[in-house]
Amino acid sequence: MKVLIITYYWPPSGGSGVQRWLKFVKYLQEFGIEPIVYTVSNPTYPILDASLKNDIPTDITVLKHPIWEPNNFLYFFKGNQKNESAGFLNPNPTFFGKILQYIRANYFIPDARKFWVKPSVKYLEKYLLENPVDAIITSGPPHSLHLIGLELKKKLSLKWISDFRDPWTEIDYFEQLPLTKKAKKKHHQLEEAVLRCSDAVLVIGNTMKEKFQQFSDSIYVLTNGFDTEGDQKEIPLDTDFTITHIGLMNADRNPYSFWQAIKELSNENEQFAKEYKIQLVGKVAPEVTRLIKELKLENVTDIGYVSHKEVNEYQCKSQVLLLAVNNVKSAKGIITGKIFEYLQAKRPILAIGPVDGDLAAIINDTNAGVIVGFKDVNSIKTELLKMYNLYTENNLKVESKNTHQYHRKNLTKRLSEIIKETIS
Repeated sequence: MKVLIITYYWPPSGGSGVQRWLKFVKYLQEFGIEPIVYTVSNPTYPILDASLKNDIPTDITVLKHPIWEPNNFLYFFKGNQKNESAGFLNPNPTFFGKILQYIRANYFIPDARKFWVKPSVKYLEKYLLENPVDAIITSGPPHSLHLIGLELKKKLSLKWISDFRDPWTEIDYFEQLPLTKKAKKKHHQLEEAVLRCSDAVLVIGNTMKEKFQQFSDSIYVLTNGFDTEGDQKEIPLDTDFTITHIGLMNADRNPYSFWQAIKELSNENEQFAKEYKIQLVGKVAPEVTRLIKELKLENVTDIGYVSHKEVNEYQCKSQVLLLAVNNVKSAKGIITGKIFEYLQAKRPILAIGPVDGDLAAIINDTNAGVIVGFKDVNSIKTELLKMYNLYTENNLKVESKNTHQYHRKNLTKRLSEIIKETIS
């Protein structure tokens, strides 16, 4: 059984976008499915991590085709770096910046990778006629890749599975885009067409599933996960009371209440003030840095981006793992990919977000930590103090459970069942 997987993110891409399908491809052959990957030959990735190439099976076919990305043209005029992420929209753009944002939002629908659709359909139609597969899978964002699946479905009547790693019109920054009514309508129309025409739809959480059920009866929740191989070396814990956040921390994800809680605890507890140490691993927005300076928090280190291997080390040796959800309208459905690797690290998690959301359900089900509401400074202080006191007693640990279901191999087994069910 063969499946063609269409994905923009592929090694040497780093960050969270590449992990999901890289890991599925890694294990699919063990469940009787041969993956063929189609990706870009000249991508513009915001983060690079060459070490992830080691996870690509040596005996699979990887097809590559060039893409023209208008973002490169826009960045030339903007004088900006190419590593800007959609999640880092400038809240105070210049006049020229506003024009560029408007162009990107209203002329590149669903996104700036739309110009890869037609050449990809032409290339893949020829390839698939000569090399038949049993199904195709498209993964978004970028959601323009689903339009490749939509066209191939129409032309070749293939079984098609669309995978939503993130929402489309419900994504956290969608309402921040300077979209016209016509552009918003176009987004919703394309999203609905993809959902209605897909033979199966994969989503990462129940909230997204509930939103999409009005358009499709074949929606499957398939979360992200963690990957462990062989014997894991013992990594000694930090001697300081380290609190580590892994991943992007943009303006919407800036945990104001957490910073305030740290400030108040530092003023109230001299020993805590000496022993806490906060580590931010990944890209951090200027708004976050400014707030830290305004509160005069001294023990905060911006480490920046590191390789996936180094991320695992930071997670395993940290006393506490901080997880901040974007404080946006769609927050209830946000499940950050890092939660699953936090589970693998087996260190106490302090999450800040909706206490009745999809993320909260995972944390509660696995007994992996606590989640506190966005504005609940007092509860954050209480939980931090509990953790700190256990740390001083050399007894800060977590008794997690039900985590094996999130191993990438088990998730791939479930994916293989969905693929076979869809094909049959």
